[in-house]
Amino acid sequence: MSIYDFTVPTPKGEEISLKDYEGKVILIVNTATGCGFTPHYKPIEQMYEDLHDKGFEVIDVPCNQFAGQTPGTDEEIHEFCQLKYKTQFPQMKKSDVNGENALPLFKYLKEQKGFEGFGKGPTALVMSKMLAKSDKDYASKPDIKWNFTKFIVDRSGNVVARFEPTADMKDVRKCVESLI
Repeated sequence: MSIYDFTVPTPKGEEISLKDYEGKVILIVNTATGCGFTPHYKPIEQMYEDLHDKGFEVIDVPCNQFAGQTPGTDEEIHEFCQLKYKTQFPQMKKSDVNGENALPLFKYLKEQKGFEGFGKGPTALVMSKMLAKSDKDYASKPDIKWNFTKFIVDRSGNVVARFEPTADMKDVRKCVESLI
């Protein structure tokens, strides 16, 4: 199985094959429009603008599984992203990333790169405490923990990194640039 064996649904009900992204560096992210991490759209869009012509793509999968922070329709999500963050990359269909209805792509991503912690700092501590309240064993599971978990795929289709939403976006960009 390879990353290129998967598809992602568009808001119009079409399936985009990841084979179309072969040879490119890809950032795959589950997003939300009403989350404290929603401002991550800005540096993601900046990376897209700066690196797209060099072979960088973004696969944005809106998800409403984390505190209901993406309540809108696919159209409303797209409009929000364009108006607030001037995004040029496409948003996919709002989908699950955990559980029995999770997109197969996200099941694969989690198998390739499991959860390794939130890092250090106040936000990491808050996230850890919040998740421990609902699942004391959360850290041993590969599930997506929150909105804006990012996976980086190299030009050969290898999932090379997973960044939790608490990661510094400068580190995400540095990883992407090292693969361009």
